[in-house]
Amino acid sequence: MKVKVGKELKDFRTVWMEGKTVRMIDQTKLPHKFEIYDSFSHKQTAEAIKNMIVRGAPVIGATAAYGIVQACLEAPEGKFDDYVRNAANTLRKTRPTAYNLFWAIDRILKVVSKGKNISEKKELAIDEANRIADEDVKTCKKIGEYGNKLIKNGDRILTHCNAGALATVDYGTALAPIRFAHYEDKRIFVFVDETRPRCQGSKLTAWELLQEGIPHTIIADNAAGYYMQKGEIDLCIVGADRVTLDGSFANKIGTYEKAVLAKENNIPFYIAIPTSTIDFNIKSGNDIPIEERSEEEVTHISGFAEGEIKKVRITPERSHAKNPAFDVTPAKYVTSFITEKGIIKTRDIKKLLK
Repeated sequence: MKVKVGKELKDFRTVWMEGKTVRMIDQTKLPHKFEIYDSFSHKQTAEAIKNMIVRGAPVIGATAAYGIVQACLEAPEGKFDDYVRNAANTLRKTRPTAYNLFWAIDRILKVVSKGKNISEKKELAIDEANRIADEDVKTCKKIGEYGNKLIKNGDRILTHCNAGALATVDYGTALAPIRFAHYEDKRIFVFVDETRPRCQGSKLTAWELLQEGIPHTIIADNAAGYYMQKGEIDLCIVGADRVTLDGSFANKIGTYEKAVLAKENNIPFYIAIPTSTIDFNIKSGNDIPIEERSEEEVTHISGFAEGEIKKVRITPERSHAKNPAFDVTPAKYVTSFITEKGIIKTRDIKKLLK
């Protein structure tokens, strides 16, 4: 992704590794400050995932893979396997809904287990983690190319949450088709849901679109139905954190209501995902674990004042809040999935098992 740093436009990945250090764009500071967060251990990397310094299912997977590499490099020789196994369990507990987390950890552990000695195990871990990151970049580029074919000149597109380059290693999922449509000079316009309570839309998606110069406006979450009803939205594209065999999917809280509204107003509703987000072990959305986050994310809001990012309470002191991070949208509301293998219908998901 291209980021304006000072007067220069530079290319960044959302996460990468240098030596034993995992480096990532600190998403808790955006859009006010662009900073790189350095993690020096697998435990610090796990905390970065849990605290959403890095977030978005595909990049959570890549970051967790690098966390396993750190564990391999940290592990005492006599306790290598136990240390890495415990590190994997620590990383698994960070974000229960994002399937790429588990997919990436299992994939890298499988490769490490084939090493004949500790030195080889470390090399295999490093190579596989880099491969996961590189594959994600290529996959998201393909999603962009396929998804672009669904976008007409002049289309007005609704997004929810952030499924851009910041949610992946690069390009993004839901924003990838939008990027490629922009590169082809299609006169697109993006409606950006703010996506309470963490405001990933108004903070992150809007920031990414600004970097690319893509026309957009931020709207309150409750305004999406209004613009659909007025005929000002032509299609919706969102990402997903886990997809099941029947085509149901979990995404940021508020996605379900947007899907229902789109169906009511005859607006196509597309889900952009790498196929690694599909959990072939779960038959329906009822079985997806839903992460419940701190009530403070609802009762407080962060902003930028006097050169600092500050958190302010916006609710009565003694009022409590519930904060499910995701909801599940049934398959009947999905028009199609945009994947690196092409545009697929919900009925075709099971075929990918082959």
